[in-house]
Amino acid sequence: MARKPQILIIGNNENGFTPNLEEIAYETGVEVAKSGAVLITGGLGGVMKASAHGAKDAGGLTIGIIPQNDASFANEYCDIVIPSGMGLARDFLTALSGDGVIIIGGGSGTLSEACAAYMHKRPMVSIKNTGGIADRYADQYIDHRQQVKIIGVASPKEAVKTLLDKINLDR
Repeated sequence: MARKPQILIIGNNENGFTPNLEEIAYETGVEVAKSGAVLITGGLGGVMKASAHGAKDAGGLTIGIIPQNDASFANEYCDIVIPSGMGLARDFLTALSGDGVIIIGGGSGTLSEACAAYMHKRPMVSIKNTGGIADRYADQYIDHRQQVKIIGVASPKEAVKTLLDKINLDR
């Protein structure tokens, strides 16, 4: 039996989180669950919580990799909580846990995770018109090495489909 693809969703935490981002993140979580993939997030609030909520409501499996050493910090939509105790260094753990990444908005923490994924050549898509890192790097490379082009897409459904087409589970 082949293992399920693992999709990491990154984006705004509560800071800068808007009702529009909440709706998009929730819908993206639903699409991840409907695809049969496992949803991975940083396990806290904002985009992380909304996407896990959507995936749970659609019957999916959710994993939260939190920076704290106590599972009680995770949002209530995480089926599996991994309390890393690593603080911000957990961005590398989340980035390497996903076979691919979906970016929704985001600030410096999102950029940190995207850079870690980029260095390890994980396929990435960003949902356009969500602001922040997603808009800044849509259809761009993060740097001159041109490791992975971040593909800009218009919707949660397109994000999941595009990413699953790019994921190669035979790495």
